[in-house]
Amino acid sequence: MHRSIVLFALPWLSLAAEPGFQELFDGKSTAGWTLVKGHGPGYVVKDGILVCPADGGGNLFTEKEYGNFIFRYEYRLAPGGNNGVGIRAPLDGDAAYKGMEVQILDDGHAQYKGKIRSEQHTGSVYDVAPARTGFQKPAGEWNEGEIMAMGSLIRVTLNGVVIVNTDLSLVQEDSVLSKHPGIRRAAGHIGFLGHGTLVEFRNIRVKELK
Repeated sequence: MHRSIVLFALPWLSLAAEPGFQELFDGKSTAGWTLVKGHGPGYVVKDGILVCPADGGGNLFTEKEYGNFIFRYEYRLAPGGNNGVGIRAPLDGDAAYKGMEVQILDDGHAQYKGKIRSEQHTGSVYDVAPARTGFQKPAGEWNEGEIMAMGSLIRVTLNGVVIVNTDLSLVQEDSVLSKHPGIRRAAGHIGFLGHGTLVEFRNIRVKELK
């Protein structure tokens, strides 16, 4: 099992800073996004919220690719909800392996609690780097998420708490690298990876880093 590597905080990446961020969702449409492997209605917009309905989903990716960035978003889970944020992902194949997936999961729900691996909890780099748990709000409440990707450094913040801070260059196990070649990708699309459960998103924005 690969362990998350704790790094020193980077003072120039303030959690509270918003200058330089670009809105990715206009609250009215999915302009700037492309649906890949959609199910049912895919993703819909309702009352200014981007909705992955229980009878829909699939992968909704930004049309633009991003390399180094800070991605901020808010999400709300229905009970048992399951989604994820794909980063540096190609449009083809499974984003969790060909790119990376930062998990979004109602991991306290009875169908998951005590039944999933540490690398499957909310905020984990799926199947690679486990997240600290206990910082997600209950289903039905809004959560604030942030993903920072800078080279091989990945930091995930949930509701103001850093839950993953890892250097993926330290992952050297052949078994992990062969299964997850995407952790070596330098750039790709950002997207939401729906699994046929109700999950809602809002306040979606990104800041590119040099």
